Amino acid sequence: MKPCSHRSNAYLDAVGEYPKAYGRDDMTQERYALRNHPVEWAYTSTKAYADPFNEVELDVIFTDPEGRQSRVPAFWAGGPEWRVRYAAGLPGVWRYRTECSDRGNAGLHDQEGVLLVRPYDGSNPLLSRGALRVSEDRRYLEHRDGTPFFWLGDTWWMGLCRRLSWPEEFQLLTADRAAKGFTVVQIVAGLYPDMPAFDERGANEAGFPWERGYARINPAYFDMADLRIQWLVRSGLVPCIVGCWGYFLRWMGVEKMKQHWRNLIARYGAYPVVWCLAGEATMPYYLSEEKEKDRLVQRQGWTQLAAYVRAIDPYHHPVTVHPTDSARSQVDDPGLLDIEMLQTGHGGYASIPNTVDKLRTAVAQEPRMPSLVAEVSYEGIQEGSREEIQRFMFWACTLSGAAGHTYGANGLWQLNRPEEPFGPSPHGSSWGDVPWQEAYRLPGSTQVALGKRLLERFAWWRFEPHQEWVSPSAKPGDYVQPYCAGIPGEVRVVFVPGPRAGVMLRGMEAGVTYRAFYFNPCNGREHALGAVKADERGDWQAPKPPIFQDWILVMERSPTAA
Repeated sequence: MKPCSHRSNAYLDAVGEYPKAYGRDDMTQERYALRNHPVEWAYTSTKAYADPFNEVELDVIFTDPEGRQSRVPAFWAGGPEWRVRYAAGLPGVWRYRTECSDRGNAGLHDQEGVLLVRPYDGSNPLLSRGALRVSEDRRYLEHRDGTPFFWLGDTWWMGLCRRLSWPEEFQLLTADRAAKGFTVVQIVAGLYPDMPAFDERGANEAGFPWERGYARINPAYFDMADLRIQWLVRSGLVPCIVGCWGYFLRWMGVEKMKQHWRNLIARYGAYPVVWCLAGEATMPYYLSEEKEKDRLVQRQGWTQLAAYVRAIDPYHHPVTVHPTDSARSQVDDPGLLDIEMLQTGHGGYASIPNTVDKLRTAVAQEPRMPSLVAEVSYEGIQEGSREEIQRFMFWACTLSGAAGHTYGANGLWQLNRPEEPFGPSPHGSSWGDVPWQEAYRLPGSTQVALGKRLLERFAWWRFEPHQEWVSPSAKPGDYVQPYCAGIPGEVRVVFVPGPRAGVMLRGMEAGVTYRAFYFNPCNGREHALGAVKADERGDWQAPKPPIFQDWILVMERSPTAA
């Protein structure tokens, strides 16, 4: 089978800066790259195999300028060709050598060479700052250079299928999210939810990711996926690659799922990605007749897969899992995960208590890890959860200790088209027919992004929840009340939901003067309140907001003493 030739002039035009980093595509052994930029080249087998994908594995051992080694999986590109894709984290002279499972294959085994890596000082922050890791205090994510990373995710579960066409539609949606300030896209690697296996709704321009029966992958599918993943990175968006929906593990088995993940790591590990093992990892298939058995088998299997992904990923990208409730509950050993993801319901206001409770629990749990809500009340789902719910979920979570937040729009996650709505899920009902071209314009996406931009004015990664700073405040049994977080003596941020006659700020530091303003979370406009100082009890009564709606009250320490 011949993969799509995605290394054409159109490909080079699409990836922008990448051609400068791409290795020479002949068989010379001296190659060139920029630091943190993927470089790629091919090896051709000198032996014929009846089933090369299943008969041969190829790794490339890279040795960095300081003598450290890493083993990088190569991917089968179709026919007799394997390709390696690598991003070097240090400038200097690297050496590499291939190791093939068939040591008698002269074209694949024991090939050696040199990779000359130059520094990169370009404009793409994902490539200049490096891939993501967990911060030292395990509360948030950061780049390899230590720059804090604010997770604002969008949900494109089926974004690699042809119902979001390449290049026009995919690039349009990417440009919108990048311009608004999103930083992450949650996207499934072809084995989708809400449809049976090999349903035509899940194909891309080259078909399905696996042959029917799961005998082997279809490299051409992943060639087309490459274009989309690379475009996200070029646009400054981190792909959170979801390997599959959880119940595929029952259909494919652990060993085939390892092959699936090895291919994903080989293809996309060179990019700044986050690995999400599966979506709703322990949820059985909708029509399963053995649901309890499936849950147990899937939990055990995804625990094995978590260990496997960690073992073979040479870049040590953060690993998580999209859950039925919490990521920790999807595996037997939460220590195998780096990010706690939560799914907390699609009931709008009715989902607020579960969302806040689960987030606060996650933030306090051990082992500690960055925690965030990865799915809640998609905008427009069930003809509800409109923009005010999106604002509420964003602010209640980020001011309760979350490392970020993930947004979703109904119609976009499943990629409805005007002439071709997604249609019913296996359970027989549809989630709605709003086309993605309308869903991506829903106001909630703009408004959560405005919230992120406001928080980024401050050292948001140092924020801690301080409900004692505001009265009234949200608490169990009374969740539609203010939420507060900040840094003592520096900044306080209060989410004030709904119309009310101001709030009382308490425990203000003696001698500290703040500059206060109301921030309109709908449009980003500010209403200055001037300099404020506590009374003798350490309190300050905030004035009534100018419009009956939710507001953000911001208090930033004034640089001049009162």
